[in-house]
Amino acid sequence: MHIYNVTINIEESIQEAWLAWMQDTHIPEMLATGKFQNALMTKVLVEEDMGGITYSVQYTTVDKDALQRYYTEDAERLRATTNRFAGKMVAFRTELEIINQQTKP
Repeated sequence: MHIYNVTINIEESIQEAWLAWMQDTHIPEMLATGKFQNALMTKVLVEEDMGGITYSVQYTTVDKDALQRYYTEDAERLRATTNRFAGKMVAFRTELEIINQQTKP
């Protein structure tokens, strides 16, 4: 399993509109690509020197091939939809490979 992690710092002035758009539109569109099984959105609780509010969205995919298909088939189109927030947000992306996952017995 792989995780496609997107960390976003958003200006406080548009944070509520962005958060609603992410939950109601963008995350469902990401899941609709069929490349991801689920999405987990979290708020980072450490204050950033640059200000703003930071969130992390982790999209889980079955394997690296599915993630590569997302990059090839969907990433450009879906990233372009964030242009409505241009200049008011900063995003960076990382790929994670799940090595071990444990749950409480």
